[in-house]
Amino acid sequence: MSVEDSSSAARWDKRYGAAQEPLFGEAPNDYLRMIRAHSGFAARRVLCLADGEGRNGAWLAEQGHEVTALDVSAVASERARDLDRRRGVSVERVVADLAAWSPAPGETWDAVFVIYLQGTKALRLRALKTATAALAPGGWLVVEGFSKAQAARPEIGPDDADRLYDLEEVLSATAGLQLVEALAGRVLLDEGPRHRGEAEVVRFTARRPL
Repeated sequence: MSVEDSSSAARWDKRYGAAQEPLFGEAPNDYLRMIRAHSGFAARRVLCLADGEGRNGAWLAEQGHEVTALDVSAVASERARDLDRRRGVSVERVVADLAAWSPAPGETWDAVFVIYLQGTKALRLRALKTATAALAPGGWLVVEGFSKAQAARPEIGPDDADRLYDLEEVLSATAGLQLVEALAGRVLLDEGPRHRGEAEVVRFTARRPL
């Protein structure tokens, strides 16, 4: 998870620090696993934006990927490093604010995952554009987040409508990519205490043309 300013970083640090168990579990996101199983997915280097306590980055490293993972929370990132050690994997973990972070000039990845980045529309758009620009030719962009329809289900997800996704917004921010799928609908989540139950989500996957 990530948000766009130092006060938000402090809030996430406090939230993670107070938790008795991983907020979003230690198993990888189901949609991430589904896309990795796609017949055309052959990424080697992958980037996870808003990786929180490390569940997605660590799992991808277990599958043999070279993983860079970023999150705004230093507390979550330290827990992610502990998860990496317990799993016996190596992940490059970066503590940074997606409102300002950019990869080194010329650095690209074969896949970028943006899984439940909870931030304002401005932050989401910047993150999506950063992710799109960071794709190597043929690279995959994979996004999942709570949709605007989730506002009617406040028991799960952000309580601020500005932090909920709109599918058209994602499509606009990733113009130029080749669409694999773009869906909005209801799923059953079971991802730790903060993501458990029925939820309205956006799921989006696209590729940079070769």
